[in-house]
Amino acid sequence: MVNNIKIAVLSGKGGTGKTLVAVNLAMIAQNSNYLDCDIEEPNGYLFFKPEVEHEELVMIKTPVVDKDRCDGCRACVNACRYNSLLYLNHQIKVLPDMCHSCGVCSYVCPQKAISEQAKAIGKITNGKTAGVNVVTGILNIKEHSGIPIIKKMFVDNIDPSVISIIDCAPGSSCVAMECIKEADYCVIVSEPTLFGVANLAMVYELTRIFKKPCGIIINKQTNIENPTERYCVENNLKIISRIAFDLDLGKMNSQGLIISQVNDNYHQLFKTILSDILREINDETTACS
Repeated sequence: MVNNIKIAVLSGKGGTGKTLVAVNLAMIAQNSNYLDCDIEEPNGYLFFKPEVEHEELVMIKTPVVDKDRCDGCRACVNACRYNSLLYLNHQIKVLPDMCHSCGVCSYVCPQKAISEQAKAIGKITNGKTAGVNVVTGILNIKEHSGIPIIKKMFVDNIDPSVISIIDCAPGSSCVAMECIKEADYCVIVSEPTLFGVANLAMVYELTRIFKKPCGIIINKQTNIENPTERYCVENNLKIISRIAFDLDLGKMNSQGLIISQVNDNYHQLFKTILSDILREINDETTACS
């Protein structure tokens, strides 16, 4: 098995089968990292059911203004590139939802009137199931940005010697972009509908912006006209696999079963999918060398 490879599994919207694909790829890889980066609604743990071995809060720092020291010079306001500070009614106001915890405001304040206060925005849990290191990021309700959670998951919570499967947030959010930046290869899971094509195109554009190689898995394939396949042909996109529409698959997936572990046909399918992805990565590496 190829080591130290990060494969991001993406989708333009929820419900395409992204987690189905990510969970089964991680299990087929055996010794692997599964990173659930859909931090607002992580559900990979429902399939792996790991016993949590470690849990860690993710902290950020937010500015706190000492009104007695502040003389209203507005150096902090002028220095903040995120517009998270403003001067109102002769006082500095902090807009925490805009703050990126860069620390510039406290650094430039000539009166040393700004300090930083630690705040938990979420947590990361770790557990193992059948050799898979299951890493789950969870963003607290009402928090606006989970980027610090994603960064910490990659820096402190994976075994770099094995393959990593990244279950990304759906859509084109900042969290999804952070995952794409970390990936060596992107897999986009799409549906064979016009709506599926529109969302596929959106995520594909992100992979192009970050210059990441990608391939497509078409889930819920039927015998009727397939606009997603036509889009892939027109844009010279590699179709890695087509997973047929299957009511039994839907039922087992809804029960939290890892399909590749309970059905021989799907075991072979996902084994082939992973092998094809790794071949694509190897071809890309060879072409760039």
